Amino acid sequence: MAATTSTGQDGNVIRIRTASPGDVAQLVTLNHIVHDLHTRHRPDLFVASPEADAVEAFFRTRVADPSSTVLLADGAEGKALGYALARVRNRPGTALTHSEVIVTLDQIAVVPDATRSGAGAALLEAVREVGRAAGCRRLVTDVWHFNAGAREFYEAAGFRPTTVHLDQPL
Repeated sequence: MAATTSTGQDGNVIRIRTASPGDVAQLVTLNHIVHDLHTRHRPDLFVASPEADAVEAFFRTRVADPSSTVLLADGAEGKALGYALARVRNRPGTALTHSEVIVTLDQIAVVPDATRSGAGAALLEAVREVGRAAGCRRLVTDVWHFNAGAREFYEAAGFRPTTVHLDQPL
């Protein structure tokens, strides 16, 4: 994806670009925004203090994976505002479902002082463009029920619930 620029709700320029291997340390830092939220609400699932080397390896793998797109939102003077991780996936058909190519938004995070600035919306639009360019007909994501802010963001962006995953400790 070529870099794009847009004007945020605060009038500042937001530049969306594809992450490179040199951005991995920045992605690791930005990941804390979403990971810390997940850890607070689901410590049974999320590692409280993941090893930095493992998180770095995770992002290095995603940046190098041709089916993944890692996007960064930069603000004034190149300040990181957030990131998104998307993947194009081929879903084979079954006896009951059609095959399709979809783009999934696996992660998105915006720094707290840039929420409601347009950075998240710009990242989301860039993910849509990745999907369109790959011939996808749908963008799919999931959101934890406890993350009311993310649910509101997605609903305002036109997402609608499709399935509800339920969970029960045994």
